[in-house]
Amino acid sequence: MARLNDMCHRILRSMFAVGVVDNPPIPKVVDVFKGLEDARRIAEAGTVLLKNGNAQLPLDGARVRSIAVIGSHADVGVLSGGGSAQVDPPGGNAVPPPPVPEGGAGGRGGRGMFGRGPVYYPSSPLKAIAAKARGAKVAFNAGTDPAAAAALAKASEVAIVFANQPTSEGRDARTLSLPDNQDALVSAVAAANPRTIVVLETGGPVSMPWAGNVAAILESWYPGISGGQAIADILFGDANPSGKLPATFAKSEQDLPHPAIPGIDLQPVPGSGRGGFGGALPPFDIPYTEGVKVGYKWFDAEKKEPLFPFGFGLSYTTFAYSDLKATADGAEFTVKNTGKRAGAEVAQVYAALPAAANEPPRRLVGWSKVQLAPGESKHVSVKIEPLFLSIFNVEKDGWELLPGEYEFFVGGSSRSTPLHAAVRVGSR
Repeated sequence: MARLNDMCHRILRSMFAVGVVDNPPIPKVVDVFKGLEDARRIAEAGTVLLKNGNAQLPLDGARVRSIAVIGSHADVGVLSGGGSAQVDPPGGNAVPPPPVPEGGAGGRGGRGMFGRGPVYYPSSPLKAIAAKARGAKVAFNAGTDPAAAAALAKASEVAIVFANQPTSEGRDARTLSLPDNQDALVSAVAAANPRTIVVLETGGPVSMPWAGNVAAILESWYPGISGGQAIADILFGDANPSGKLPATFAKSEQDLPHPAIPGIDLQPVPGSGRGGFGGALPPFDIPYTEGVKVGYKWFDAEKKEPLFPFGFGLSYTTFAYSDLKATADGAEFTVKNTGKRAGAEVAQVYAALPAAANEPPRRLVGWSKVQLAPGESKHVSVKIEPLFLSIFNVEKDGWELLPGEYEFFVGGSSRSTPLHAAVRVGSR
C-alpha cells in the first residue's frame, strides 16, 4: 500500500504543480490555423541543410525562370512517419493507397506500419514553390522514369528532386540506400542539370552516392502538416536553416557496427500477431559488440569518416567561435555571426574523459541555440552536469566522476570544434 500511495502521490503532485487541479482545462475549439503555423515553424527549425555548393541556396524567386520539381509525390504532399509517428491527415491521405486485393485485409494490417501504403500530408511542395517563384515556369515530374525526369531537368534552370524513405518503429530498413531506385533518379537528374537540389524526406540517415554531384541537399525528415510550405520557405530564404543532425550519416553500411541486421530475414510466426499488426518473430540474438561506442562515438573511436557527422548543419550565414573558458561545471565562450543574414547557431560542447575512463574520444555534454543578427556577438554559457562527465562503475554499482584531466571542445558539430581547453578534476 505504501508503494501504491507513493505512485499516486507522484501523479497528483505533478497535476497540482501544473495547475490541472486548481485551474482545470476548459474545452474549446482547436485553433487549427495556429497549429498549422506552429507546425510550419517547427519544420523550418528542424530541417538540416547538408550541402550548399557555390551558395546555390537560397533561390531568388524574382530571378529564376524555370524549375523542375521531381519525385516523392511533391505535387500533392509530404511523407508522414509510420506506426505511432503517423497522424491521420485532414481530408485523408494525399496519395491514395493501392486498392485492397479481393479477399485481402484492410485496416492497419496489410503492410504493417502504413496499412496499405505510406501516408502523405496534403501540403504540396510544388504549390509552395510555385507561389515563391511566381514569374517562373514550375513543372512536375513523378520521378518514376529517370530518363523523363532528366529531360525535364535539362530543360529547366533549377531541378529540385524530392526523395524519401518510409520508416517506422518495429521495421528496420535493410540498407541505408533510398528505396525504389531513387538513387538512380537523383544521379540522372544531377547529370542533366548542375543546379540540382535534393530534398530528403526520411526518418533517419541514408547513403548518398550522388552527394558529390548535386548542388545542395536538404534533410527535411518527415516535415509534418505544413511541411511543403516550410521546405519552400527554406529553399527561397524566407527561413534560415538552423537544424543540426541528431545522428551520424554514414557513407555506407560497411562503416556501421553491424552492416548486416540480425533477424532481418526472419519471418513472423503464424498466428502470433495481435489486432491485425502482423506477427511476432521467433527469438534471435543481437550481439552488441560495440559496447559504449554508440552513434558518433563509434565513428570517432574507429576513426571512420562519416558522410555527415553528428551535430552537423549549415546556415545561410556563417559563425565564428572565440574566448573559451571552461571548468568542470560549464563552458563559456563567444559566438559571432560573421555573415550578412540573421541566423541561429546550435553551439555544442564535447568532453574527452581521462584515459582511465576507457571511453570513446568525445561525448556531447551540452549545447545552446544562439540567435544572432548580422555581425552580432553573444557570450554563451553552457552548464555541464557532473553526471554527463561520469562513467558507470559496475563494481560500485553507481556513477563515478574520475579524477584527472578533462578536455573540452566547442564548435558547430562533433567534427568541427575550433575551441579547446583542458580542465583538471580531483587530486590527481
